[in-house]
This record gives sequence, C-alpha cells and structure tokens, in this order.
Amino acid sequence: MSQKKAIGKVAILLATLTEEELENFSPLLQDIKYCLGKVGSMNMQKVISAVETAAKRNGIIHESYYRETHALYHAIVEALEGVTRGKSAIGDMSRTVGLRFAIVRGTPFANNGEGEWIAIAFYGTIGAPVKGSEHETIGLGINHI
Repeated sequence: MSQKKAIGKVAILLATLTEEELENFSPLLQDIKYCLGKVGSMNMQKVISAVETAAKRNGIIHESYYRETHALYHAIVEALEGVTRGKSAIGDMSRTVGLRFAIVRGTPFANNGEGEWIAIAFYGTIGAPVKGSEHETIGLGINHI
C-alpha cells in the first residue's frame, strides 16, 4: 500500500502558480507525472485539443490506448464545466478564455489496486472578447484511466 496522493490538489496548485512560484516547488514534484500548458480561444475544441496535444507530447497518456485518451477527454470536459460554470460553451456565447492548465497522472488512492487516474486543472480568465471584460475562473476534472 502506498500513501494517498491528492492529484487534483496538485493540478490546481500547478495551474495557478506563476513560473517563478513554480521554481520553489520543483524539488517536490520529482515523483509526480505532470505537464503544463496555456491556451486562449473562443473555440472550445481548440481548448480540448491543446490539452490533448500537451498530454500526448509529454507522455502523460499513450496516444495508442483509447482508454487513456477517453479518460483524458472526460477530465477535460469536467474541468471546462467549472471554467464555464456549467454552460459548456465559450465562442457560441461570445465568451473567450485565457487559461493555464496542468495535467497530473497518478494513483490517488492508498490501495494501488484502484489504478491510475488523471486530473486536469484550468486557471485563468473568461469573459467577453473585450480587454478588461474578463474575470478569473478555475475548473478541475478527475477521471480514472
């Protein structure tokens, strides 16, 4: 049995930290499988694609395993529901997002038999596509692989 790991908490922290703040945490992240990215768009599919691409390029998921891509997709959609406050649309509603994201893969349960899970956290802004009309937003999605 291993100790429980809060992959959602780690994902939220990583998404919200600046690059300078992240430097202070780097030694604590050596045993954690994660990657970071940024995306800004009025197109929901571009946001989803940015996260999928980052996860594949950084070896967080295996591109050839459908179950891993499927788990990632559901975690992304769940996180976007938080960002958009349950209205899973941006451009269709004349909203735009500017987001940092973190993808964390791990075993969040003390019993390793529960398997691996993936967490996606978004942090940034959402609002009308007019500079200064946006506000902060955050979203978290977690799914089993």
